[in-house]
Amino acid sequence: MEMATSRRWWALGLIALAQFMVIMDTSIIGVALPRMREDLGFSPEHLSWVFNAYVVAFGGLLLLGGRLADLFGARRMFVAGWAILLAGSLAAGLAGSVAVELTARAVQGAGAALIAPSALTLLMTLFGGAPKELTKALALYGAAAPAGGTAGVFLGGVLTQYLSWPWVFYVNVPIAVLVLAAVPAVMPAGAARPGSLDLLGALLVTAGLGAAVFAVVRAPEAGWGAAQTWLVLAGAVVALAAFVVRQATRRDPLVRLAIFRAPNLAAANLAQFLLGAAWIPMWFYLNLYLQQVLGYSAFPSGAALLPMTLLIMVGMIALAPRVIARFGPKPTVVTGLALLAAGLAWLAFVRPSGSFAADVLPASLVAALGMALAFIPSLGTAIGAARPEEGGLASGIVNTSYQVGSALGLAAMTAVAAAAGADRLGDLPALTSGYSAAFTGAALVAAAGAVLAALTLRTRTGAPAAAAAEPERAGTA
Repeated sequence: MEMATSRRWWALGLIALAQFMVIMDTSIIGVALPRMREDLGFSPEHLSWVFNAYVVAFGGLLLLGGRLADLFGARRMFVAGWAILLAGSLAAGLAGSVAVELTARAVQGAGAALIAPSALTLLMTLFGGAPKELTKALALYGAAAPAGGTAGVFLGGVLTQYLSWPWVFYVNVPIAVLVLAAVPAVMPAGAARPGSLDLLGALLVTAGLGAAVFAVVRAPEAGWGAAQTWLVLAGAVVALAAFVVRQATRRDPLVRLAIFRAPNLAAANLAQFLLGAAWIPMWFYLNLYLQQVLGYSAFPSGAALLPMTLLIMVGMIALAPRVIARFGPKPTVVTGLALLAAGLAWLAFVRPSGSFAADVLPASLVAALGMALAFIPSLGTAIGAARPEEGGLASGIVNTSYQVGSALGLAAMTAVAAAAGADRLGDLPALTSGYSAAFTGAALVAAAGAVLAALTLRTRTGAPAAAAAEPERAGTA
């Protein structure tokens, strides 16, 4: 029994590492972006696609990844995802052109789309029968996500400063090999289930999301009133509408639309969507402010965000579960989003002649505290609302919400920042004005998230998010 318990926690370590890595791969490139732009010839307005190529593939394929985990077994898809991530990482590091780099980033995203829902399904398999242990497991898993995002900035700085930018991708290779070797010893095998795959549905949702992000990113250059912008947006709407119709009429859909009738599932996913839409633009433009305005090189820029990482880890593991237990998930999510909005609004006051201590540190810590409080209860509520046999689907949906929110949020804030001067390299007042506009826009997104969470989440008191969700998992979905 003791060995079995120990094996479960070792397995959780791999699951948390997986979450850490797939989110780190969205942020580790942040510090390396200026070097990549110089070496590969990216234009300033297209540079965000190093992030978006990964996130669009990740977010667009997550629903398929969750369905594959339900059908063929979470461990099998977990292993397949790591193998694909490994191949994409090698290709991204070796890339010599913009096209190859973006393709490799999309391959990385496809691997992550298999890893993330499989990891959450494995977590629920290992700990779902013990609510108290599930709460601890979700706290560790939850801390791994934003910690991976912020720690990626630091590691990206170290690798870019002392080696070269390809190493922000090569670092995945030994970790992937280690995980692939360890999985058979600690992960439960799981069983395949009967069912079919909706590949056309996966293609429609991925194309729709990709087109929406592309249109918003291209709009500042092509013009918001340009026919190209509106045609691409119309194509995105048509693809996503076709996806919804297909899911509603197909006997064995990629997404059973009735799942959204589960109490709190849609509200919790909306909170995750807006959380990603506010958080990711923050770190993206905070990195650029540190390097292009304050003049930090790659390593100091990464090290400057370590306090955020530490606060997020402590907040998610030690503080958030206690706050949830005392006040319930809904007040914790609302408070967290409100704090994130406050931190972003504070960052909007950055100055061309500012400093890390005055302009970045205090505001970033407030934002990090908000993320730490909002992430776990919204995640736990979203997963716990689904039926046990749809754990992979629920995991795919909540990961999709966060990643699509991240992609669309960054695309929108890229447009806002460019319109306010962020595309005028070397002009410090203009750059600062652009980054400030992005922080302001992200603050409004987080504030909207707090209001919507207050209006849509049902109140729970006296139980952690995961434990509170157990009755729903047992029979209300």
